[in-house]
Formats: sequence, C-alpha cells, structure tokens
Amino acid sequence: MRTLVADDDPVLRRLVTGLLTSWGHEVESAGDGDEAWQVLAGEDPPPIAILDWIMPGPTGVEICRRLRESTSGALVYVLLLTSRGNTDDIVTALASGADDYVTKPFEPAELRARLQVGERVIGLQRKLAERVTALEHALAHVTRLQGLLPICMYCKKIRDDQNYWQQVELYIGDHSGATFSHGI
Repeated sequence: MRTLVADDDPVLRRLVTGLLTSWGHEVESAGDGDEAWQVLAGEDPPPIAILDWIMPGPTGVEICRRLRESTSGALVYVLLLTSRGNTDDIVTALASGADDYVTKPFEPAELRARLQVGERVIGLQRKLAERVTALEHALAHVTRLQGLLPICMYCKKIRDDQNYWQQVELYIGDHSGATFSHGI
C-alpha cells in the first residue's frame, strides 16, 4: 500500500518511514505541507496519508479540509500523527476530515493497527466504487417496459409519454431494444 508521510521533523519522518517500509508499505515522504499537498493533489495520490498537524505551509488540518473539499474524487485515508492531544484538538482534526488521530509519542503497534483499519476502509471504498460503476453501467443499458401500456383497441397504437400515438412495434423497439422484421 502506497503511503505518504508528511512531517517537518526529519528524525520522526525517517522513523515512521522505516516502520511503514518494514510493514510492506511503499512510502513517499514530504517535509512540509506544500510538498504533501502537491503529492495528494497530483495524479494518482497515495491512498493513505500520515500527516503532522503543525508543519510549514498548510497544516495537516488544512490539508484535510482541502482534500475533503476537492472534487478530484481521490480516496485518501488521512491519519493525523501529532503532539496535540487534547479533546478539542481531536474534535477539530476529525471535523476537518481526518479519518484517524494518533498522538506523539506513539506506540508502533497502535500505529500499525490504525493503518490496517485504513487499509480495510480503502479496500471497502474501492469495492463500493466498483459496484456503483457497474450498477450505473447496467442501468444505462436497461430499457425495460414496465406497468400498463395505453393501447387503442381500434388502431392498435400505443400512447407514449408525450401523449403521441405510435405503432406498437416502434414503441416496443424504442423501450426494449427489440427489433421487428415485419408486422401484421
């Protein structure tokens, strides 16, 4: 799983990068908010981002807000890793769009468990997006006759939705994809 680590502290950034690499993640790193935003706003951003709250350029919280307001459609699971740990800070971070929150100093086992939750969420979001796309594709190809058809018993024509009368074979062809070779 590709993961972005954004922190202005190079020692912590290397520590987190080393842990993630040992857990099988492909890590991209950023030293400030501007670098992090360039990675997340670019083509094919990593599906998980671990952001520090306080760093030069946009803060982690500002990046969360930008991501959630973005119309790019990119699914990014954002985990804030920060020294700010009071309840108001946690509420602010989650309200800005962060998916999870870990305070420094952190336990590697807790970080790993929270990343595994993020991987599950990303997997579920991808499956849901695939199913929605398949459903939209199927609905685009469905043209099925439903309900009652107003047919004139004398001329054998059907009244359509615009209140015009059509030959039965034209109406059925338009609404079902059926074709007729001839009619009697």
